Amino acid sequence: MATALVIGANGGIGGALVAALASSGRYDRVIAAARHAPDALAEGVEHMPIDIADPASIEAAAARIDLPLDRVIVATGILHDDAGGPERSLRDLDADRLAHLFAINTIGPALALKHFAPLLAKDAPATIACISARVGSISDNRLGGWYGYRASKAALNQIVRTAAIELARSRPQAVCVALHPGTVDTGLSKPFQRGVPAEKLFTPAYSAERLLSVLDGLTPAQSGRIFAWDGAEIAP
Repeated sequence: MATALVIGANGGIGGALVAALASSGRYDRVIAAARHAPDALAEGVEHMPIDIADPASIEAAAARIDLPLDRVIVATGILHDDAGGPERSLRDLDADRLAHLFAINTIGPALALKHFAPLLAKDAPATIACISARVGSISDNRLGGWYGYRASKAALNQIVRTAAIELARSRPQAVCVALHPGTVDTGLSKPFQRGVPAEKLFTPAYSAERLLSVLDGLTPAQSGRIFAWDGAEIAP
């Protein structure tokens, strides 16, 4: 049985990824992992409870998997919430806020890799990916600002790179990468869409389709890298 898992299935991109995987006809089982079950589950999709901010929840969710996984996508992330938005300058930095961003954007996905990467198929092609962001690229940072988001995504990219090196030893056919989905019309980007050209503001469905297409085209030799929605590699 081919099995795909999306962690963060209640988000805009995560939900679109679940829908695309379910409709592809390639998977016998699609697991939508989120704190709460999505409003509507397509045929063949099952909900699995998980809280990316709770290490015990991540470990317990992985313990429920009884078959090898062929594709895992961690589609969780936070840029802003009721507690505040991205920092514009050093004077905006707050220890608790930084810790919260790292908990969601870095630590949770890192623990997801810890518990779910060992569940990938051993002797067959498999992929595990984390949704990152272009602004996590240190070499591409020319505007400054957004300290916590940039830093937490840069740290995630390093986690992915390191995990890919380790994973290659036990699963040489596996691909482990970070993905940049583009600017997607979701709650995460909503306050920051002003000035984004219409052709650069993607629907979740379009972004999901492009990301899955990118994953399909990657080889183990490209594991550990960062790729954008159009397949272009992003420098760390």
